[in-house]
Amino acid sequence: MKYFIIVADGAADYPVPELGGKTPFQVAFIPNLHYISSKGRLGVYKTVPDGMHPGSDVANMSITGYDPRKYYTGRGPLEAAVLGIEFNDRVIFRCNLITVSGEILEDYSAGHITRGEAAQLIEALNKWTPFGRFYLGLDYRNLFVMEECDDKLLNTPPHDIVGRKFTSYLLGPPSNEWARKLNQLMLDSREILENHPVNIRRRREGKRPANMIWLWGQGRKPNMEPLKQKYGVAGAMISAVYLVKGIGVLTGMWVPEVLGATGYYDSDLAKKAECGIKSVKEKGLDLAYIHIEATDEAGHEGNAEMKVKMLERVDREIIGKILDEVPEASIAFLPDHPTPIRVRTHTAEPVPVVIYRPGTTGDGLLFDEFTCKKGSLGFLEGEQFMRKFLST
Repeated sequence: MKYFIIVADGAADYPVPELGGKTPFQVAFIPNLHYISSKGRLGVYKTVPDGMHPGSDVANMSITGYDPRKYYTGRGPLEAAVLGIEFNDRVIFRCNLITVSGEILEDYSAGHITRGEAAQLIEALNKWTPFGRFYLGLDYRNLFVMEECDDKLLNTPPHDIVGRKFTSYLLGPPSNEWARKLNQLMLDSREILENHPVNIRRRREGKRPANMIWLWGQGRKPNMEPLKQKYGVAGAMISAVYLVKGIGVLTGMWVPEVLGATGYYDSDLAKKAECGIKSVKEKGLDLAYIHIEATDEAGHEGNAEMKVKMLERVDREIIGKILDEVPEASIAFLPDHPTPIRVRTHTAEPVPVVIYRPGTTGDGLLFDEFTCKKGSLGFLEGEQFMRKFLST
């Protein structure tokens, strides 16, 4: 048996007024998803355990079959695994390049700054920093590594505080020596970045400058056994996003580089599908995990129209292609968490999920956030999804 897990990051939503009071799933033209839903089993899946932040790191760890209550240490270490950074006992922070104005955080991605531009800024930061080291990641998503630091500092993802005073969300507690040092590093980074040639050019072109760093998501290396050892299947992790790829690296999955996979609206989804199909047909792997980031970006930007368009592309370019070329495969489709248009950040509600296996009797229902609650899968949480998917 061959298995595909297709994750549309942040795709679940609330009813959207500009969509006539419907969700993007309810208005999108997604015939392939509705086909596997009508033939498959539906349910809802709590990917984020109570008390944990509803991040893509936590949620995708759950979907992959690793209970984050046991395995999760932070986002930074997951991304570090992709870059081949030596862990030892280091504390690794996610480092966003952000746009601020006064004390307001205007953009968590600095206008989706390019990787080439980010490379120049990271180089400048490394020449300046009084401690630690910066590592280039993907576009605005970079890393900062400390040989010694408190890994339990309170932190806030920058995409949660767009439009707010960032000074109210610095690392904490305020009495912590490491928090004070790192908060000062973030504030002082403005002196280095504000008038860097990259940002002078971006302003001239009408783009947002990457004029400050934001440190968050810190942790040490998690201890995760290989997927093959835990579940008896060999898999591929296909994503443009380093934290998702990092889960693949740390669990012994094949993690290919997909040409044209950007994590944004211009991502080549067909190439992702081709890579997933190749992994099971040519490389002999059992499972392909295909992650799409652009639906989450649309949620963060409050762009309902683009979220609908990206769902339609996922349906046509990924689900349809798999149905055509690997008709005997089992397919699961789900978001990792909601990123509702109305709130523009992640929420922790259970997400809709479908598990389709050819030749079996399904629930005869279409896919959306509400209909899935009526399905025969019922309510899933933690590692239940992966175990159910591989056994259904």
